[in-house]
Parts: sequence; C-alpha cells; structure tokens
Amino acid sequence: MDIGADEAGKGPVLGPMVAAAVRAPEEAIPDGVDDSKRLSAKRRETLADRLRDSDAVDVGVAVVTPARIDDPETDMNGLTVAGQAEAVTTVAAASDTVLVDAGDVDAARFGRRVSEAVEAAVDVRAEHRADEQYAHVAAASVIAKVERDARIDALSERYGDVGSGYPSDERTREFLADYVRDHGDLPACARASWATCDDVLAAAEQSSLSEF
Repeated sequence: MDIGADEAGKGPVLGPMVAAAVRAPEEAIPDGVDDSKRLSAKRRETLADRLRDSDAVDVGVAVVTPARIDDPETDMNGLTVAGQAEAVTTVAAASDTVLVDAGDVDAARFGRRVSEAVEAAVDVRAEHRADEQYAHVAAASVIAKVERDARIDALSERYGDVGSGYPSDERTREFLADYVRDHGDLPACARASWATCDDVLAAAEQSSLSEF
C-alpha cells in the first residue's frame, strides 16, 4: 500500500508543528487534492473530512509541541524527520511504499532518516515538493494543515486573536507583546527559542526600564 507524509507549521512562533501520513489505495484519494498552500481553508477542510471519513483511508497524525521544539538537544530538521516518522508509524504495515516531502536540502538523506525511524519494514523515498506532485503526499499536507489550523483556532479561543502564529503576522507579534506586558513571560504556546520571542522579551524589558 502507498503512504504519503508531510508536515505543517515548521516556521511559526506559536503552536505546534503537525505531521500527517495518509495510507490508501490510489483510487481512494479524493480528486482535487493538492499542496495545502494552494487550496482555500474551506476546500482543505472538505478534503480532510472526506479522507478521514473514508473506510479505505488510514490517517496518522503526530504533534510536535513548542516545548519539544524548544529543547536545546533538538533541531527542526530532526524534529521534521521524527514527526513524519511518528505519523507514518501509526498507519504503516510491512512492505508499504512511503513517499515523504523532504524537509532537508538533501532529500535522500531525509528519506534515509525517516526510514530508520519508522517502526515498520517500509520502503521510504523523499522528494522536494512532493506535495505538489503526488496525491498521497498532497493528502497528507491537507490533513497536517487542517490539524495545525484547528490548534491555532483553539489558541485564539483561549487567548483571544493570536493571528496566524507566524512571525511575519503583525497580530501574532502584538499578541505576544501584550501577553508579555500583562504576564511578564511568554505563553506556553510560544516557541521560546525563536528569535521573535527574544525580540518581544527584549522590547518588554526596554519598555520597563524606560519607566524608571
């Protein structure tokens, strides 16, 4: 059986990275799947529901938390390998063929690392931009993006509008600045090791010093 794997949320300063794997016969992948970035949120949600509701499709998800991302013993390449491998392991069976979206400049190396980490005897291949070319990987990218977005929506329900979670989002930066001003520290949903968080903390400290 074929499996595709991909992840969403490597770059944000808020929330987890989510990896997903989709195991299915080719005919069970819905028409119209594509790299999740090319689809509207509504279309992604519709496709994700169809994938999850199909008896012929197995979906695996792995969530890499901010705390795990902030661990100084880790790095994002290694966490991307681990996340994809964990998602694949939840659905894989011996002799499956796995295609993953390469999260490393060296696609072959990334594929080898995922293969070594998967707890099943599977054949793994990695390619750059696989989500743009292969239906199974595109399906996994959709699942990962929808799950990641749902977790950001949950943060907004808890904290108020947090924006997209990306450093380039002004609303996200405002949320962090406001939170630090009000609480004196970063929220648990923030990736404290990101430069954006350093900037917010430094600005808050400077503002505090200027009041004296």
